[in-house]
Amino acid sequence: MSPLRPPLVIAVDGPAASGKGTVAEGLARHYGLPYLDTGTLYRAVALGVLSAGRDPDDAEAARRVARLLDPRLTDPVAIRDPDVGAAASVVAAHPPVRAALLDLQTRFAQQPGGAVLDGRDIGTVIAPRAPAKLFVTATPEARADRRFRQHLAAGRAVTLEGVLADILERDARDAGRGAAPLARADDAVLLDTTHLTIEAAADAARRIVEAARDRVR
Repeated sequence: MSPLRPPLVIAVDGPAASGKGTVAEGLARHYGLPYLDTGTLYRAVALGVLSAGRDPDDAEAARRVARLLDPRLTDPVAIRDPDVGAAASVVAAHPPVRAALLDLQTRFAQQPGGAVLDGRDIGTVIAPRAPAKLFVTATPEARADRRFRQHLAAGRAVTLEGVLADILERDARDAGRGAAPLARADDAVLLDTTHLTIEAAADAARRIVEAARDRVR
């Protein structure tokens, strides 16, 4: 009888529009694991704050929304609005918000068979002992172009210059916040998707995970 494998927890971190969500979803499908895009949680909090007419800088208002958040009730279209995305970066910087969402994320990561989570602090805070960690990135210009095309496809009136400015602002805010800043874990493997197709990035990600699994067998 072969020994039981430990849970396969895959932590995928990276900045906005780096391709981490596409990579993480592909890994979840490949390994048959549950998947959580933790960024949607912060977007949902931001949407709740904005819908209530409150300022995303109001940490207490954001904490109240986060504490009562039910991810199953999140509007998947509304949270993709550019204004909601910008507000999500603001509410994510509030320590009370991150604390309110911490248990939900850690419980997801601790499922018996494992899980795939993507975000900005998965490998450093949510699942620091994950056997497989990836840090997915790309140049700001490449990421801005991807996000710009997404907005155009959704019929939103945006400019490439404006999207790039937003990307750079979010990068600075995410990396500079005091609570769980965006950072590459020491044991996370870097995956630069700047010049990779979706298929090539998916293949590279699977090879990274397989190498990690070999180390813990």
